[in-house]
Amino acid sequence: MKQNYANTRQQLLDTGHRMMVVKGFTGVGLNEILQAAGVPKGSFYHYFKSKEQYGQSLLEEYFQSYLADMDQRFSAADVNAREQLMGYWQKWLQSYCEPCDEQTCLAVKLSAEVADLSEAMRLTLRDGTDQVIARLISCIEQGQREGSLPTSNAQQTATALYQLWLGASLLSKLHRNNHPLESAMITTEALLAG
Repeated sequence: MKQNYANTRQQLLDTGHRMMVVKGFTGVGLNEILQAAGVPKGSFYHYFKSKEQYGQSLLEEYFQSYLADMDQRFSAADVNAREQLMGYWQKWLQSYCEPCDEQTCLAVKLSAEVADLSEAMRLTLRDGTDQVIARLISCIEQGQREGSLPTSNAQQTATALYQLWLGASLLSKLHRNNHPLESAMITTEALLAG
């Protein structure tokens, strides 16, 4: 379904996101994106000099939105840090219960695929995931200060949890079920129980 956009650049990014989260970066051709967006090729090159730059912009926008969502989740004053963190993982688990064409995580979908194809996109993914981990560290440290999370090395815990969930997400894609993510939730609850 095509939407009306006042901003052609945003239309291209939204269209690419919907397509690439299902088919990947190399699985979607530029003409396919343009046709789905209803945008001429000249307009694409007005905003992006290459498909690689387009992919990088797509990832930058994805992380900007994702990190804003994390900031909102982790700043809820009526919920302690442990509940905020567990809510984050619960949302992750629920997002993988959706059919493949409704999932939105470009970091999971594109990380392995583009790491060797594009240095610019690899760096964007690396920087974005580093910022995700930084927010997890902050939340864990807050939980330690308030006593809702056990004392541990916050950086090590946040990194291990993110790696656990990223790996579980990939295994869920391979197995086409939620069992790896459900296992990740059990491990996460044990790690955060103290």
